[in-house]
Amino acid sequence: MSGSKLSNPSENKKTVDVPLAMTVHDMPAPGEVAQADERRTVSGRFKMLMVMLVCAAPVIASYVTYYVIRPESRRNYGELVTPPKDMPQATVRDMQGKALQLSSLKGQWLLVSVGSGACDAACQQNLYFQRQLREVLGKDKDRLDRLWLINDEAAVPTKLLPALDPSQALRMDAATLQSWLSPAPGHALQDHLYVVDPMGNWMMRFPAHMDMTAASKAKRDLERLMRASASWDQPGR
Repeated sequence: MSGSKLSNPSENKKTVDVPLAMTVHDMPAPGEVAQADERRTVSGRFKMLMVMLVCAAPVIASYVTYYVIRPESRRNYGELVTPPKDMPQATVRDMQGKALQLSSLKGQWLLVSVGSGACDAACQQNLYFQRQLREVLGKDKDRLDRLWLINDEAAVPTKLLPALDPSQALRMDAATLQSWLSPAPGHALQDHLYVVDPMGNWMMRFPAHMDMTAASKAKRDLERLMRASASWDQPGR
């Protein structure tokens, strides 16, 4: 049509300037912050606990296998110590008088004998069976160390020194020793051989005054311990 004019609708709208709004977000209340921190702390502790359980699972499984999941007809020759007793924080001395921490022996199974440095016939008998029991373990013998804990200051007979290698002979305070290991009722501490696991727990005591028949039974106990712990224990510290 003549005189008609097409126009852009946007040109007919009036432009209105709107001021920029300033929005202030609410600050969290102190109580909410504390609750969030507590939730994070609980979550962190739970995760740490789960990691510890995963790491300890093989050890726990081996103990369950040995102590619980076994035929009812099976009987241990050695007496199980329940609960096992932790290795004390103690300083001991080697044959040259050098001080070291008892805890440095962790990481290996230990077959322990106790006695005076003078080492009478019964003491020498225990040292003999201690050596033989380690040797009969064959390929597993490197997972078990022989340890003679001397509870006094008596000199060790020179003739015994060659037989001690590669065992360790360490002097330990008698009172501290007795707070950790203990004999069966009616017996003395030096009458037994004791088994300590790689974590430093005293967990078994063999009957007093071992002989060849008893040593054969003790051997079976040690072999079962080696099998039960094979998944997590390796030779060497």
